[in-house]
Amino acid sequence: MTKFIRRLQRIGSSILVSLPKEWVDANNLDKSSQVELETGHDSISISANKEIRPTKELVISYPLPKEENIVADITGAYLLGYDIIQIRSQSIIPNEDREQIRNSMRRLVGMEIIEEDAHHINVQFLLDATTLNPQKILKRMSSIALGMYDDATNGLTLHDRSNLQTISNRDVEVNRQYFLLVRLIRSTLVDKRLASAFNLENIDILDYRVAANLLENAGDSIVELSNLIYNSSLSREHTKKIFNVVRNFDVLAEKSIDAFTKPDRLLAIEAISSHKELGGKLSSLRASLDKTKGIHIDFLDLIYMFEKVIQSWADVADLVKPIYNE
Repeated sequence: MTKFIRRLQRIGSSILVSLPKEWVDANNLDKSSQVELETGHDSISISANKEIRPTKELVISYPLPKEENIVADITGAYLLGYDIIQIRSQSIIPNEDREQIRNSMRRLVGMEIIEEDAHHINVQFLLDATTLNPQKILKRMSSIALGMYDDATNGLTLHDRSNLQTISNRDVEVNRQYFLLVRLIRSTLVDKRLASAFNLENIDILDYRVAANLLENAGDSIVELSNLIYNSSLSREHTKKIFNVVRNFDVLAEKSIDAFTKPDRLLAIEAISSHKELGGKLSSLRASLDKTKGIHIDFLDLIYMFEKVIQSWADVADLVKPIYNE
């Protein structure tokens, strides 16, 4: 970044400042061009007002070095905001590798193969970032994960637990939304128009990155939780005790997400208080088992996993900025 010093000038009733010629030339501006101004408390930024964001393209030469992986490369390019990814090879791309590339497309929202032959595969991001909404994506992640949570929790009291084995399939969609949100967040950091459209400051963008990671981890933990419940040998008496404490958590979790996306500090404080109350009930449940003659390890493992899952939404509520008296 180059810094320039300019002296303000008064012409009539207006205060003017000249723009650096180097910057004007680099952005192909002239006297009829428009620029975009963004003001802060003691700062101002000027951006070339280009209506169309330049397309970001990447060419991946194939085959890759042995230590590289085509799926990882495509995913990385997606998260970095590349719109077009071209995979080019001097030799024929093997069918096995093509299938890996197709499978990677299924994990990335908005990414599609638009052209393909024996030596080339071109993929493109087909969504308009300005039509996306970080709040809605985060809420969708939470909604899917909570649906998984409810089914896992209900498995504590059901004789037929076969549904628990399908929960991992739904975690794939949580991951898809997570990748999309990370891509959008990174694009927003380098494109001030997106930040303005979403009404997000830089600190808000970073908080969304943290919140997205918390919910993605929650999805993984719920899969682990469902496997524990599926393989549990606990009596119905014990599983019923846990169920009575952890059921209806979705109401509390949704309050945490609402507090974060609005944002609403008072609602966040209410959610945090409720999380602590629920945590206390789980601790009491663990302590009640300690008083018995034998401690069943499955019981402790389940309580630990529920605490881990619940903490994810509590941490999202903790991200809401405090209210300071000025």
